[in-house]
Amino acid sequence: MNRKKLLCIAMCVMMCLAVFTACGSGSDKSGSGTASSAASESSDSSAGSDQSAAPTAADNSLKEFSQDELLTGKHHVKMDIKDHGTVTLELDADQAPITVTNFIDLAKKGFYNGLTFHRIIPGQFVQGGDPNGDGTGSAGYNIKGEFKANGVNNTLSHTRGAISLARTVDNNGGCCQFFIMDADYTDFDGQYACFGYVTDGMDVIDDICKNAKVQDQNGTVAKADQPVISSVTVVD
Repeated sequence: MNRKKLLCIAMCVMMCLAVFTACGSGSDKSGSGTASSAASESSDSSAGSDQSAAPTAADNSLKEFSQDELLTGKHHVKMDIKDHGTVTLELDADQAPITVTNFIDLAKKGFYNGLTFHRIIPGQFVQGGDPNGDGTGSAGYNIKGEFKANGVNNTLSHTRGAISLARTVDNNGGCCQFFIMDADYTDFDGQYACFGYVTDGMDVIDDICKNAKVQDQNGTVAKADQPVISSVTVVD
């Protein structure tokens, strides 16, 4: 095997490892040098700078929604990012009803307002929605992972502009952290719950990636340099 192939394999391995250390423990509000790192909330408390933020056992409870609560159809939200602009997203509740219902519920409560993008892999993805701002946080519970590997027939693909739910190594280890793809990475398909797409504002995501001040190959951004989500507003 030549040197070039060895380097490619090494990078792929790093990307996969990053996926599982990118986010915080499965229950706090909360991807590495590759796209795959954006996709998960890490169950390793050492992933964040504040190990005291690691969730307790009670935080790992699985939140369930009744059929009456679950949304259906397409829904739209606007994400205003300070000093960068507005990103408009269309969410598909037919493909990922639990994920969309949960995201919209959190948005309506103002959960995301003032949070940040704590992990950025230029040209690959941006990850945010962690109240701790370091990958260790959540909303205090988990939701079912809506993707093929977890028994859900979600056919949405992780192409450029896709928004997906970050999670821990546990298939049901996600809650509030999300990532937006800046490039196609379909290896995530069937492994993470993609739940919609950017319909306007990909130039904003490109700008965030272009100007990101990352500290390492894992895409870590110092808190002072993290782009701030001013608000997430539910349109319909």
